Amino acid sequence: MSALATVITPIHRAGWPFIAAFAAITALFATFSSILFWIGVIATLWCVYFFRDPSRTVPQREGLILSPADGRVSMITMAPPPPELDMDTGPLLRISIFLNIFNVHVNRAPAAGTIVLAAYHPGKFLSASLDKASEVNERMAIRYRLHGGREIVFVQIAGLVARRIVTSVINGQALAAGERYGLIRFGSRVDVYLPPDIQPLVAVGQTAIGGETVLADLASAEPARIGAIL
Repeated sequence: MSALATVITPIHRAGWPFIAAFAAITALFATFSSILFWIGVIATLWCVYFFRDPSRTVPQREGLILSPADGRVSMITMAPPPPELDMDTGPLLRISIFLNIFNVHVNRAPAAGTIVLAAYHPGKFLSASLDKASEVNERMAIRYRLHGGREIVFVQIAGLVARRIVTSVINGQALAAGERYGLIRFGSRVDVYLPPDIQPLVAVGQTAIGGETVLADLASAEPARIGAIL
């Protein structure tokens, strides 16, 4: 990959209306204030940066569960899945990925499988870094059946700044591992729920790359990894 390609990446189609609006306002600012014009230029460039949609090298093997988003692993805990998915209420392993406004916000399927149920839940817009955001914030939860028959869940959660969840999939749709399925504007969180006997292969505080970082391996007996700050 060329050095230029690491800087200039495709833009997600959901971003173009926002980029156009920012650019139009910037052009208007130019007619009466040079200071506002340059503020508009910076804001427009940030909007382009926010909606970037880079390609990823996706690990391909049955059993691997990939991060659905770029961000920081903020929590790893046991928790019941969202009630709107009509699943057993027993606790599952929940790995939370927190996205700040500078992360890539395109979301990707964590494994190959089929969507059993996609359910939208209206709610609040608390900071996505809070534990209770999983319960009370606006979200789009997806119940997902892997090729081997096991089920996992992944949830897009709106945050303090995010006010719009975009999901471009339907019930019964098959997805490939790492395939794009939506995005969240602007700053948010994605939770992944896994069977309770699975050990995480990431640690709290670790930076995850959507479609590339392996969160867990359903086919492995490797113990949970512990992170160390060096």
